[in-house]
Amino acid sequence: MERRVDVVVVGGGIVGLAFAWEAVRRGKSVAVLERSPKAVGASVRNFGMVWPIGQPAGKLRQLALRSRERWLELRDAAGVWVHECGALHLTHAADEWTVLQEFAAGAGQSCELLSPSDTTQLYPAVNGDGLYGSLASHHELCVEPRQAVDQLAFWLATHHNVEVLFGTAVTAVEMPRVRTAAGDGWTADRVFVCSGADFETLFPTEFAATPLRRCKLQMLRTAPQPAGWRIGPHIAGGLTLAHYAAFAACPTLPALKKRLADEYPEHVRYGIHVMASQNQAGEVVIGDSHEYDDAITPFDNNRIDELILTYLRKLLRLPNPRIDSRWHGVYAKHPTQALFMMQPQPGCHVVASPGGAGMTLSFGFAEDWWDSAAAGAMMTE
Repeated sequence: MERRVDVVVVGGGIVGLAFAWEAVRRGKSVAVLERSPKAVGASVRNFGMVWPIGQPAGKLRQLALRSRERWLELRDAAGVWVHECGALHLTHAADEWTVLQEFAAGAGQSCELLSPSDTTQLYPAVNGDGLYGSLASHHELCVEPRQAVDQLAFWLATHHNVEVLFGTAVTAVEMPRVRTAAGDGWTADRVFVCSGADFETLFPTEFAATPLRRCKLQMLRTAPQPAGWRIGPHIAGGLTLAHYAAFAACPTLPALKKRLADEYPEHVRYGIHVMASQNQAGEVVIGDSHEYDDAITPFDNNRIDELILTYLRKLLRLPNPRIDSRWHGVYAKHPTQALFMMQPQPGCHVVASPGGAGMTLSFGFAEDWWDSAAAGAMMTE
């Protein structure tokens, strides 16, 4: 069977659905082809954090804030659970507190420094032992990725006539034609390959020439907390300051990184920085670690989980700390670019490597790409 649409998206995760949604907003007919029965990759194996504070000032932070607006739009239009929770960075050492003060002085976004007493009064879940202070920010959101991705796909199909076909493996892209394992063919003006860390299945030669790296993360989830207990904001600690690019401009960050490497060598070895969020069901999602390339195995490392949970106890006092679920995910990461795109064929665009920030940046990236494409088309008319 041969079908014709304006846009084919290969991959039904958050990146693919973001590009599909933006195409629909511009009046395009769209088909989304996903090889699995439902989204099972990195898009559903994360915290559910929409995390503008982690993006450096400038374009990336603006794209994160645009994504935030789209999540709120989805909440209102599609009934997706979106919690405007904000975020809280906790510090337990003088050098961590100094970095937070430096960041707050030049942040240019909605955040405020809190004393230890103010922190524990406003957020009783926080462990106040040894606390130097915290930074509260107010743009962060929480979604439940296992539900949100499915709901977005359903909403695009039922309200915007997007043909969302799960269990449909694409075997070849030969523009303008896309072939599937079932023998069906699609023709399209544009094809977006948004298959995460696996796009070499379709373009092995092109993938081999890229500097993309695979990154494995380990995560955990508690049972629902009792009696409606809530953390409040997303929680992060001192290790997180060394992870996100937003803090890179802080003058004393290099000294903090050196101290962390000396004091927490195993955390640094496994790329651990400890964060926690709480979903709609009251479960607390905890992570994570970062292992790359040849260090990645299909087997999870129990020592990583121990290191994460030990550090978490310094940050939070959970009424029910019992772990119900453990898992890992793998995503693609470019060494210097927040998003990697390539065009192996005219009209075919490979979109990869939101670098673990897919929930935060995908909607903004997609909008920016389509805006740029529209501007380019107008310039050539």
